[in-house]
Amino acid sequence: MEVSNALKRKRYDGDNHMEAEVDLSLLEAVEKSQNTVELLDLRTLKKLVLSFERRLKENIEARLKYPDQPERFADSEVELHEELEKLKILAGAPELYPELVNLNAIPSILNLLSHDNTDIAIDVVHLLEDLTDEDVLEDNDEPARILVDSLIENNVLELLVQNLQRLSDKDPDEMSAIYNTLASIENMIEVKPTVAELVCERTKLLRWLLGKIKVREFDSNKQYASEILAILLQNSTANQKRLEQMNGVDVVLQAVAMYKSKDPKTSDEEEMLENLFDCLCCLLMPLENKERFVKAEGVELMIIIMKQKKSAYASAIRALDFSMTKYPPACERFVDVLGLKTAFAAFMGKIPISKKNKKERYQEELEERLVSLIASLFGGILRGSRRERLLSKFVENECEKIDRLMELYIRYSDRVTAETQRLEQLELDDLEMDEEEKYNRKLESGLYTLQLIAVILGHLWCSEHPQMRARIELLLKQQKLTKNDIKNILQEYHDNIGDLDGAEEKERVQTRIQKIISSF
Repeated sequence: MEVSNALKRKRYDGDNHMEAEVDLSLLEAVEKSQNTVELLDLRTLKKLVLSFERRLKENIEARLKYPDQPERFADSEVELHEELEKLKILAGAPELYPELVNLNAIPSILNLLSHDNTDIAIDVVHLLEDLTDEDVLEDNDEPARILVDSLIENNVLELLVQNLQRLSDKDPDEMSAIYNTLASIENMIEVKPTVAELVCERTKLLRWLLGKIKVREFDSNKQYASEILAILLQNSTANQKRLEQMNGVDVVLQAVAMYKSKDPKTSDEEEMLENLFDCLCCLLMPLENKERFVKAEGVELMIIIMKQKKSAYASAIRALDFSMTKYPPACERFVDVLGLKTAFAAFMGKIPISKKNKKERYQEELEERLVSLIASLFGGILRGSRRERLLSKFVENECEKIDRLMELYIRYSDRVTAETQRLEQLELDDLEMDEEEKYNRKLESGLYTLQLIAVILGHLWCSEHPQMRARIELLLKQQKLTKNDIKNILQEYHDNIGDLDGAEEKERVQTRIQKIISSF
């Protein structure tokens, strides 16, 4: 599952706005260095590091000698600042990173993140962001790995987050440093994915990010915090559980609730809202987090957002789908708070119209989410009055929802048939492909949604409701199809159910699907 939308790397300009331009401070460093640095090689690197270490030593000595007389060590800090600026030129030669590590310069640089002068710490933050920038590290995998490993070994994560906690959004320079701190962490995750869990194990970054998304006012750092949070949660069950222990589900719901009756004002704010929903969907993967979502009235909030028909409409449907997948209590709450009417209106195509919504892929994704949601309802509500209310939706208005279901069945069936023929042609062209790869290609073309449609039709058939059965048989006959076509799709689904959730769950689901197949 992909939930994150990586932002194009941006930087701050002097007016504290975001722009996708070259780093001016890096250009300044190049200009300052060009008189003394003609060629960036190992010899030059050693000179830069030696000069930096000398200025660092002078600053430490001046501060120790005159601790209460800032004017006596001010010059040494200006010189230290200039040396840090000069080091930025190393971003132009990432192949020298292993030598930078060998020269043991990393500990000295990182220790400055705890410097009493925040400006010096900010210089280091900007330097780290430049050295780890994804454009700089592109095609330099080994030097990047060596640098990041050294940074991690020398506590860069702990030092960055400790420094982060003393920075303020009210100061433009510090606001820029906050952004670059998050960028550095993202860059390191890109090089070494395990950093995503390490930074949450070793620091208070998750708590800081939660605090940031709580703030009502929107700014670029709140946007970036939401993106980093989504990245940290995306592929880590451990981080998903950690965040809930900090009341994370409630905090993300509160952040999303700000948009239940209003739209974001800018595209950046809209991106932030999507990031927040990415976070919510990631959080809804562990079972205990689904439970918290239901208790925190997350189901009700998503239905309200759908009814308001604002820009978060589709995101709310996605969150509901995640919450109800393999979790009956969320399905029951959904029916109890009258979610069926809202969901089936969307299923019938009654969705809010906007520029974004008119895009074909947007509408398809919405259809697929709604099919998944309805399939979850049938899987989670097996009997009683709630089941009757769900089934009755397919009878009202002359079984119009069965007509819609068959319309989707034909469309997705045609797609899967086309993909199957394409794969067969590839095999004729001597392009080898194993059965698992072929099956995955078919899933990507729409087979999974087709299987869920078949499951829903199966549940309707199993109800033994004469009107629904008659409608399904009529529609199949009109399309020159038979019940065997549906049974074949269900059989393929049955045979390919994995054991990701354990052997017991696999057997339970397969038994249920086999029962549906036998009923046709």
